[in-house]
Amino acid sequence: MDKAHDNNGARPRPGRAGRYVRQPAGYSAFLPDDLPPAPPVQIEGRLQHVLSEADLALGRLDGSIQILPQPDLFILMYVRKEAVLSSQIEGTQSSLHDVLTAEAQMVDSKRPQDVDEVLNYIAAMRHGIEQLEELPVSVRLIREIHKRLMQGVRGQHLRPGELRTSQNWIGPRGRPLSEAMFIPPPPHEIAGALGALENFLHADDSLPVLIKIGLAHVQFETIHPFLDGNGRVERLLITFLLCEKGVLREPVLYLSHYFKRNRRRYYELLQATRDEGDWERWLEFFLQGVREVSEQAARTAQRILALREDHRAVIAENLGGAGGNGHRVLEHLFLHPIISVNDVKNLIDVSYPAANTLVGRLINLGVLEEITGRSRNRRFRYSPYVNLFHEEPDLS
Repeated sequence: MDKAHDNNGARPRPGRAGRYVRQPAGYSAFLPDDLPPAPPVQIEGRLQHVLSEADLALGRLDGSIQILPQPDLFILMYVRKEAVLSSQIEGTQSSLHDVLTAEAQMVDSKRPQDVDEVLNYIAAMRHGIEQLEELPVSVRLIREIHKRLMQGVRGQHLRPGELRTSQNWIGPRGRPLSEAMFIPPPPHEIAGALGALENFLHADDSLPVLIKIGLAHVQFETIHPFLDGNGRVERLLITFLLCEKGVLREPVLYLSHYFKRNRRRYYELLQATRDEGDWERWLEFFLQGVREVSEQAARTAQRILALREDHRAVIAENLGGAGGNGHRVLEHLFLHPIISVNDVKNLIDVSYPAANTLVGRLINLGVLEEITGRSRNRRFRYSPYVNLFHEEPDLS
């Protein structure tokens, strides 16, 4: 496709997103204009079509989550998966299994040390969602989230929660500023740019919510207000904004998988907004991701419901008088998919031998799987559930 034109026939305009300004040190940094773009985004043709599809897919996803008997028991797994994928984009090696075993306090010498970064992401997500009840998406919330993300992990020396006071740049790791692919605004511009972004987010205008979120995502990436962790913060903001605006009632849409699979195009389109003013092509890409990820998440929610009903039936048919305790363990597994016999003992308040017998019966029914290979300090995983989050097809 000719980069000079988008699918609506509109001609991108250099300078529509901001301008490069030469700095005293000799490099040119990009100063973004305030949102919304001028001239306005043209929501017509192909862009209007993908916006409609994304809205419909989000609605179906929200409905799929609401039909789950206890949505809160399932949401944490979505958050864990997003934490893994978003952190992997930044170079971590930890997997979903590593996160689950760390949460279960299993000793594993082979577990990557960067699992704490993923656990921080989970904590930051949960903190942000809780704060939204009293605090809107704002510079204050953004700084709180960044502090949670970076505390005690790689990059903690780069002032967690504090806006940068030195120039940063985007380019190959370890390469000098002279080889940067993009240089964000200088530090003295950060506070004003973030303040303008906050005003845009809460302005009473006619922009569709998804268009506004797509624009804000680019703007935050362009401002790059922290010395590290910007990508993770901006991906969290997508979910926070969807919940704050009432598009989703639960935090279950995560685009990291889509961005990771389309990484090259993602960065090309971000840069095209700055260099060519081509907001429309970026928004089409963003909305396509919202649609695809929403559809996949809705299918996963339906599979979770089917799995729960299947295993409830299996327990009821095979455990007799122990069925009630079996159901209590099953519900617990959706929140904590890795457990020990002691966990079961404490959960249902029975003796250790009784808990051990119940665990054995759940293994025989295909609900639990022993994952340590040891005779002592064993751990058991609800593998059929965990596997639902490993089996999602590529979205590229």
